Amino acid sequence: MTMTKRALITGITGQDGSYLAELLLDEGYEVVGMVRRSSTVTFERIAHLQDRIATVQGDLLDQASLIDLLRTHRPQEVYNLAAQSFVQTSFGQPVLTGDVTALGVTRLLDAIRIVDPEIRFYQASSSEMFGKVVEVPQRETTPFYPRSPYGVAKLYGHWITVNYRESYDLHASSGILFNHESPRRGLEFVTRKISNAVAKIKLGRATELRLGNLEAKRDWGFAGDYVRAMYLMLQQDSPDDYVVATGETYSVRQFCEVAFGHVGLDWEEFVVIDEAFYRPAEVDLLVGDPAKAHATLGWQPEVGFEDLVTMMVDADLALLSGRLDSIH
Repeated sequence: MTMTKRALITGITGQDGSYLAELLLDEGYEVVGMVRRSSTVTFERIAHLQDRIATVQGDLLDQASLIDLLRTHRPQEVYNLAAQSFVQTSFGQPVLTGDVTALGVTRLLDAIRIVDPEIRFYQASSSEMFGKVVEVPQRETTPFYPRSPYGVAKLYGHWITVNYRESYDLHASSGILFNHESPRRGLEFVTRKISNAVAKIKLGRATELRLGNLEAKRDWGFAGDYVRAMYLMLQQDSPDDYVVATGETYSVRQFCEVAFGHVGLDWEEFVVIDEAFYRPAEVDLLVGDPAKAHATLGWQPEVGFEDLVTMMVDADLALLSGRLDSIH
């Protein structure tokens, strides 16, 4: 009789956490989700999973809570998805971003080292670590040049994961994920901001969409595809780091074209350029080379760019017109 695997997910209430929880449940795992004690915890992304997962309190700022959580629940796998994850916010809250997104990884890795070094660990690294890119496309060997406090903090988290892997022989892997979106994306992210505004404009509830740099290009994929790569990394015999991306890049302008075009509108009639949304240091072009993930993990993205954009617009139309009561 095989023992049921148990996985701990930090950041389970976020976009990636909700999709990963679904995938692990489908794989037969017991899923434990860590949430911070907060007056504004939102469970809307995992509401449909509440009777199938355990949610427990813990905080990346408090190592004692992490040690206690690991000792109590004894997971075989830990997926660290929790972070202050909004780039724009990191410029206004750089110290908090560093404490959570950088040092929080150290606290969790050290808790694993203390409690059970056999735990397999996944760190959510980010394409924002490449920042001012020195080669196109970006791969695992591309030098990093982060351009935001968020990118810098993620880079610390990435290298401390490598350090613990090499120092303590932990099965610790990092996924350098390029932008991945879905109907569950937060409204503060430009992709969901666009899809939500398109739905509002189409339904007559808004008349304009204010955006910053339309020429910024990103490698956009579907979050549901990307969590499958996370899972596959922890099933490998040896830990390693992987770029997870589509290998294609599109501008914010192209995202707008597809989104507005899907509902029969001309984006140029509604989009207003607002310099308030420009970043102090902009990242202009990110596009990943997922060859290693293809070859080693057998991973391939299944949802293309246009399907992703139209999926998000359709979901926001359904949500705003009352055909859905949540973002699932």
